This record gives sequence, C-alpha cells and structure tokens, in this order.
Amino acid sequence: MTSFLLALQFLTIIPVKIKNFTEASFARAMIFFPVIGLLLALFLIFINYLLSSLGFGGITLNAILVVALIILTGGMHLDGLSDTFDAISSAKSKEEMLEIMRDPHCGVMGVLSIVCVILLKISFLSSLPSLHKIGALILMCVLSRWALVFLIFLFPYARDNGKGKIFSQGINRRIFMMASLFSLFCAVMLFKLIGFLIIIFTALAAYLFAKLVARKIGGITGDTLGAANELMEVLILFALCIFERTELLWIM
Repeated sequence: MTSFLLALQFLTIIPVKIKNFTEASFARAMIFFPVIGLLLALFLIFINYLLSSLGFGGITLNAILVVALIILTGGMHLDGLSDTFDAISSAKSKEEMLEIMRDPHCGVMGVLSIVCVILLKISFLSSLPSLHKIGALILMCVLSRWALVFLIFLFPYARDNGKGKIFSQGINRRIFMMASLFSLFCAVMLFKLIGFLIIIFTALAAYLFAKLVARKIGGITGDTLGAANELMEVLILFALCIFERTELLWIM
C-alpha cells in the first residue's frame, strides 16, 4: 500500500503525504505507475460524462479534459517537456544541457513544445469517435506512464542525484514485468490486437526518444521522463486516430 500511495503522491496532486518510506518501497512504486494512469483516466471519464450530460462537446469538452489532466498531474510532465526541449535545442555541452534543465525559466522551444503538445492532444481527441474516446483516454494515460517504467529499466540516469536516481537504482525485472503485464492487459482488453500493436509502437517511440536524449546528456533524467510521458500521450492518440481512419478499430 505504501508503494501505491507513493506513486499516487509522485504522479498526481492528490494530497497524499508519505514521509517515512524506504528506497525499496519508493522503487516498487513504479509497479503502480500504469495503475495511477488508469485512475487519472477514470477521473477524465467522469468529467467527460458530467460535462457531456450538461451539453458540452467537441473541441470545448476535449480542451477541458486536457486541462483537467494538466491540473491533476500538477503540470509536472509539461514542465519536464519544456525543460527537455530547451536543453536539447541549445546545442550546448552535456553539463550545460543538464544545467538548462534545472533552470526554472522557460525558453522559446520549451513554450512551443507545450503549446504543440496541448493542441495536438485536443485535436486528436476531437478526431476520435465517441465510441472509442473512453478507451483512448485509458490507453493514453496507462501506456504513457508505463513508458516511464520502460525507460527507467533500459536507460541509465544522467545525474548523480535526484528523485529519479532512486527509481533508476531500484528498478528490476520484476517491477518492469508487473507494470508491463498490467499495461498489456489494459491495452488488449480495450482494443485487442490493436492494443497490443500500440503498446509495441509506444515502446519503440519511447526508446527512440530516450536514445536521442541519451546521446546528448548520457542518459535520462526526471525532465526527460516527463517529456516522454507527454510525447507518448500524443503519439498514442495519433496511433488510435490512424487505426480509426483505416477502420481497423471497428474490425478488430
């Protein structure tokens, strides 16, 4: 239970305050990253149902859902996205890029990355039929957070300290497999073969992004993980839109 609450505390703004914990329980929290994604999706589904019953729809409703997700996560992943894009677009040395990520100020590339991600999420959600929207919200939130576990398992941590360092040191095959099995179950239950293909696509996209970042700074950081989460949410929605337009979502 402590590990679940730590995951909830780390990934959301829900007021959970676990102060006494071991590094092992903090690392085990990664098992529950996809579960927290599911809980976030359920919040969004409730908001979607409530606002739909009040007559909201289309772009307005989807914009509210995207904003609600930002609020529920405290904008943490968007902050990582902006810091990452400010750093990797700077053409500086590894050490300077890591310092840019620590800078609380947001540069032009950081702002543009946030704007683009938000607009793309709203656009892709608006492009999906209502029949698949609930499943899309679940898949987006679950697999994007599974991708964090996937990257922590595969890539070294670029800094000598930080919260992400504990995750990186504590990750093991059991943690990765448990998070993966839950995510795979959700994906297959929702979209069958398409869900399986999307989890493979998510893994490949996340790996390529982290590989690009690792070449520049020598590994991953909390900021790059936040960026990966945001980018995977966009790409998962994009993949679902592609499958829907080829009518495969209706067949499989």
